[in-house]
Amino acid sequence: MADMEEKVRAHYNAEGLIDRIKGALAATGSGDAKVTPDQLAGFDQFHTRGLPATLALAEATRLVTGELVLDLGCGLGGPARVLADRFGVSVVGIDLSAPFIEAGDYLTGRCGLEDVVSLAVGDATNPQVADASFDAVFLQHVAMNIADRAGLYAAIHRVLKPGGRFASYDVVRGEGDLHFPVPWSREPETSHLLNPAETVAAIAAAGFEIDLDRDDTGTVMEWFAQVTAAGGPPPGPSLALVIGADFPLVTGNLARNLREGRAGIRTIVARKS
Repeated sequence: MADMEEKVRAHYNAEGLIDRIKGALAATGSGDAKVTPDQLAGFDQFHTRGLPATLALAEATRLVTGELVLDLGCGLGGPARVLADRFGVSVVGIDLSAPFIEAGDYLTGRCGLEDVVSLAVGDATNPQVADASFDAVFLQHVAMNIADRAGLYAAIHRVLKPGGRFASYDVVRGEGDLHFPVPWSREPETSHLLNPAETVAAIAAAGFEIDLDRDDTGTVMEWFAQVTAAGGPPPGPSLALVIGADFPLVTGNLARNLREGRAGIRTIVARKS
């Protein structure tokens, strides 16, 4: 298990990331000036559909101003900053990748959100936070790297207050083998997809009541088609800044897997009973 974790960590070990980000922001003319979470959304929303997906998940979760949110697998902290800025919540983000957290802290400072967004290196299956301390937990495109789903969902249940909400937007398994590499894995060994029924069953088994189970595959496929028709991402820094030279290959494979029914995208919102 430790060896598998190290392989996942290595996959997200983006060397020189913070320097690339500083250079990319400087190239936009922002200098050292304050930026907004929306200005960073082209590269700090590490999941399909980017910012619109984060906003849709937040709306489905019915966040309330003043709540405390845990973002597991927070990446560069993009969703955490958006949730704090748009919905008036405080967010703790945890991610396995130290370079992601280093870059995320820098970006949080550039947004002036240090008082409401806190990021740390950690394990989503064993977050070092108090029991029953969060109003909501977000998980976006993270579970596909985690083999111990029972442990993951049990950990989420543990840290939520009674009645707290768990919001998941993730990749699920379809029919047939995946085309690799994909954004979360270069090989089958570190990809751990469950199909939709298995995902719902695992979440329910951890003690959750399912409030929403929605297939968003079609919406994501439309988004991919729009990006392709536009000739690629909008001008400015994109996820290629984070993923690197393989960006067209891994995103192309993800789109192909969705088109061929080998994978899907699922939104699930559940409550701690």
